[in-house]
Order: sequence, then C-alpha cells, then structure tokens
Amino acid sequence: MGNFRGLGLVLSGGGARAAYQVGVLRYLAKEFPAIIPDILTGVSAGGINAAFLAARQEPYPQKIEELAEMWSNLHIEQVFKAEFGNLAWRGLRWGVRLASGGKSPLHSKSLVDTTPLREVLERELRAGTGPIQGIQTSLWDGWLHAFALTASSYTTGQSITWVQTREDDVMPSWERPARKSHCCPLRIDHVMASAALPFFFPAIEVDGAWYGDGGIRLTAPLSPAIHLGAKKIIAVTTRYARTREEADRPMITDYPPPAQVAGVLFNAIFLDQLDGDALQLRTINALIEALPEERRQGMRPIELIVVRPSEDLGRLANAYEAELPKGFRFFTRGLGTRETRSNDLLSLVMFQPDYVRRLLELGEADAEKRRADFEAFLLPPQRVDRVDAERA
Repeated sequence: MGNFRGLGLVLSGGGARAAYQVGVLRYLAKEFPAIIPDILTGVSAGGINAAFLAARQEPYPQKIEELAEMWSNLHIEQVFKAEFGNLAWRGLRWGVRLASGGKSPLHSKSLVDTTPLREVLERELRAGTGPIQGIQTSLWDGWLHAFALTASSYTTGQSITWVQTREDDVMPSWERPARKSHCCPLRIDHVMASAALPFFFPAIEVDGAWYGDGGIRLTAPLSPAIHLGAKKIIAVTTRYARTREEADRPMITDYPPPAQVAGVLFNAIFLDQLDGDALQLRTINALIEALPEERRQGMRPIELIVVRPSEDLGRLANAYEAELPKGFRFFTRGLGTRETRSNDLLSLVMFQPDYVRRLLELGEADAEKRRADFEAFLLPPQRVDRVDAERA
C-alpha cells in the first residue's frame, strides 16, 4: 500500500451547488497536481463528487477535469424527470393523500422521480447493482486510504457513515449519540441514499433500512475524516458567509413563501453544521497546543482549511431561473421562488449548464485567491520559501 499521507477532503452537500466544489478541486489539481487527498468523505451531492474521485482510475488531474465535464453538461432532466405531467401527477397524489387523511390508495414517495440520476451515476461511476469496483481498485492501488459516505436513516433516526477501506486494513469504527459508522463495500444505492433530498427525492432502501440525505443528522461533518486518520483537512462548503450588513438585509418583503422557509431550513440542516464543527476543531486544536507533549494523551492538532463561495449562490440562482424546464419552473414559482432575493431552495435543484458553469468558474476563482493559504497548508515550509523566492 502507498504511503499514508493523511490528507482528508470533506465535501458538504448543497445539491447543484456542489459544482462549486469541483471548481475548487480543478484549481488545486492544476496548481498542486502531485498532492492527492487519500481520505475522501462526502455527504449528499458532495458525496457524489467524492464517489467519482474514488471510483475513477484516471490520473487525478484528469478525473477532476472529467468530473467538471460531467457537471458542465448536466441538465435537470438527467437528475430527475421534470415533465409537467409527471410532476403534476405526483403533486396530485400528495394532495389527495393529505386531503383524505392518509386513506387514499394514491401514494407518491417524493416530489420527483430520480431514476435519471441513478442512470448517470451508474455510467459515471462505472457500476451496476453490485459494489462499485473502482473504489476497491483505488484502495488496492494505494493512493486512496479510505472513503466514507454519510446518510440519514429514516428507519432508526441515526446518522450512518458507510466506510470502505482495503480488506486487510483495520479501520477504527465509532459510535456517538445518534451517529455511527459501518464498514461495507459501497454501491450506487449508498450514493443515491446520501444525496436523497428530503421530500424532493425518494428515500433509498439499503440492506433493509430506508435512508435519506446525509446532512439531516450529520452534526459533525469533519468527524468521519478525523476518525479515518486525517492529519490535515480541506473542507469545501457551498454556504456563502454573509457580511453583517448582508445578514440584516431582508430577503423578502411580505409573508415568507414556502421557498424562503424551505431555503432557511435546508441551509440550517445541510450547511450550517460545518461552520460550527470547524470552530470546535480549532478550539480543540488551541487547547491541545497549549498542553505540554506529555499531557496530550495521544491527541494531536488537526490542520484545517475551509473554502467557501465569495458570492451568494442562492442569489446567483435567480439569474438562471428562467432557463428551467417550463413544467418544473411552474411548480417552483408556485412555491414562491420569485418572491425572495436569495433562492437557496432553487439553487439546490438548479441543474442547469449555465448556472453550473458559473459555479465552476467561481470555485476556481475563489481557490486562486487563496493560493498563498494553500501553499502554506499543502507544501513543506522549505518548498513555500522557494516558491516565495521565485515570485520575488
């Protein structure tokens, strides 16, 4: 097995906004092609990105380009069925079930049918109904140390992190209140389960239990990478950090429409946890560093760099709303997506090439702005000094 480097990559959720992560990774692959994360963890759409990297066998910079190409050519119809008739029939069944007090024989598992997404994943991850063979190949080739996906169990209410390592490796398992790990060969079902947005996407059955989006119960997004031995972590979130002035600026003028309520809710569930976890990690690091070596009891500081958008991706989605398929656009407008200035809900499902390409560009640009931070984080001190001397 290759040398263990302990560089973890943590990719959060965010639906279509996960294209931003690929832009960040594209810049890093171009500028630091020899530095490859050997611990990959992801949740929801970030889990799809992590699974792609783990499953594909091309050189690392090449597969980043192919991942970017996949996102660039993605249309909403390749993620879920967006025809008006399909959406109307599903909406009708939900309405009838609600009006009948649950007695109606009509039943819809979700607002949309994600069969197209499964077909895309089977093609891009080169897998069928069995284990994703490419992940095991990457583990045996040695560049990948561990891969982890997190989903939320609707059956038990727990957060489950599925972990795959080499068969001859002994990986630490963990169990915390309402969250635990489980080692197993990963399949397309695991990826689909991690990315199953509640209500929008159907729950996925995995080994007799039903699962949905991993962000629902994942209170410690950095935890899987830490448990798997990460010494340094690159975390890419799709949450824009508003300034104090922006945070006080109203997003709506009248009563909050469902789109605004859902957007706030989805952000709280899927994206806000990473910031709290990062703050806690940095606090613990400071406490460890303040202790003399003999009193640390084996604990070690873990270096962390968090990359986030420099623009509000929800507000950015407004500019591309008119390009959505007509039937789907009709339903989203019914939820009030034109009544809010920052469309966080809409941005989750904005699988449009124009919007996605803008996110890829933004991710690259934001990563480039932090080049000096990445050099200090990724390169040995003597190498950073040499780079600085070359620039001078």
